[in-house]
Amino acid sequence: MASLKEVRNRIVSVNSTQQITKAMKMVSAAKLRRATDAIVQMRPYSKKLSEMIATVSGRTDAGKENPFTEVRDIKNVLILVVTSDRGLCGAFNANIGKATIALIQQKYATLHQAGQVTVMPLGKKGGEYLGRRGYKLNAEHQDIYTKLNFGNARLIGEEVLNGFAEKQYDVVEIVFNEFKNVATQIIRTEQLLPLQESNTGDVKPSAVDYIFEPSEAEIINELIPKSIKLSIFRALLESNASEHGARMTAMDKATDNAGELIKALKLEYNRSRQAAITNEILEIVGGAEALSA
Repeated sequence: MASLKEVRNRIVSVNSTQQITKAMKMVSAAKLRRATDAIVQMRPYSKKLSEMIATVSGRTDAGKENPFTEVRDIKNVLILVVTSDRGLCGAFNANIGKATIALIQQKYATLHQAGQVTVMPLGKKGGEYLGRRGYKLNAEHQDIYTKLNFGNARLIGEEVLNGFAEKQYDVVEIVFNEFKNVATQIIRTEQLLPLQESNTGDVKPSAVDYIFEPSEAEIINELIPKSIKLSIFRALLESNASEHGARMTAMDKATDNAGELIKALKLEYNRSRQAAITNEILEIVGGAEALSA
């Protein structure tokens, strides 16, 4: 049985840890509100843009002639992996890493063995997870959540679009956590390039008869790159909200576990103290009997 001093030190240590996890939970809760507001405001805009692309594509062949809709033989693949820069958020990052590995093994196993699958980590943890497992990494983007805005997504989007246009990559996919609620994040895998009708999800073309100015071809050539950048920005916002939700849940569980551990340590402390007192009484009684003998 541990000494009284050791148990006291452990109780103090766990108490300090519990205070930290409580504070981290409160910080994540505050950040989650802002992140949730951002993604809720983004979703209608993203849906409307997808509707516009579907509408214009359905009325003209311009979409089929756009370089970013060109379907080529798949020789090189780029996968964007959206994770966080920090840990302490449960299995949030590990689940994305596992989903990325599963995607590669199921769809691009042969290309991966030939070294033609490249991973672009958007977040520090994704690069660490996949880098340790020998996956080929592209330029790693860190600290994008410190000041998350469309400018970050625009730069990443331009890098991806240029790579596809220059035929460095024939397919570009993105893996990220979609925010549902505090306790639930849904892993999504979407194909960014080449842009296909499936990229717009369940969005249907509008039945409104539009007058296009300057022309349908120019409009769609402008909308498609913007749509790709917006998809990346939406994935970052979804992941940011999911991260704070996962960390809030993880810290809440850690706080509860710390409370249970403190109870167990206090029980152990009381037992150790009782045992020490009993030993002292036995020594006193034994000494008194020895003197009286």
